[in-house]
Amino acid sequence: MTFFLLFNHRLSPEQEADARKSLDVNNFTYLPDDLQALWSQVPPEPETLHAHVAPVLHWLDTHAQAGDVVMVQGDYGVTWIAVNHCLSKGYLPVYGTTGRQTVETPQPDGSVKIERVFRHVRFRRYGQ
Repeated sequence: MTFFLLFNHRLSPEQEADARKSLDVNNFTYLPDDLQALWSQVPPEPETLHAHVAPVLHWLDTHAQAGDVVMVQGDYGVTWIAVNHCLSKGYLPVYGTTGRQTVETPQPDGSVKIERVFRHVRFRRYGQ
């Protein structure tokens, strides 16, 4: 099974291992560079984003098959469109969940330095 990524980053080794184990995937497929730029740089001006995301969904449909996993994370508008598209095609849309740890360190000048550490926890299916 293939794991397609509609996502703004690369998966961490921890995320890849979890996908292999929990979702039984054996292949990871990222968007080509031109489509990655479309996914990552959603313009704020258009009232609707269907035309903007159409090339990404067309590419997905030419490469994915029912049952494949699609990680969908990004701009809320294109994410909603893509998740609904995936569900209509029989793909399995998921997103990554993270645990967050915050460390606050008082500084000599009275300010506070905040460090946030995000760690992958699991993939979750949309709608569950």
